Amino acid sequence: MPEQRITHEPIESASEQVHLPGPSFLPVIVAAGIAIALVGVVHNLVLAAIGLLIAIGAIIRWVRETRSEIADLPLDH
Repeated sequence: MPEQRITHEPIESASEQVHLPGPSFLPVIVAAGIAIALVGVVHNLVLAAIGLLIAIGAIIRWVRETRSEIADLPLDH
């Protein structure tokens, strides 16, 4: 069997920077609001409404935060 030679070619560096969102507690609040709403559906509709308000408020804030982060990115990104 002939011997195989492995050649290592240099890997090109990434042409774009990777953007990662900053840390946020909002996903946890959305999940908690949804959980409260689901428990409220079983026990009390007032509790369900409170859970939905918490979830919707956190979702709105999360979307605004994300839009602001995206607006700060360079145009060529």
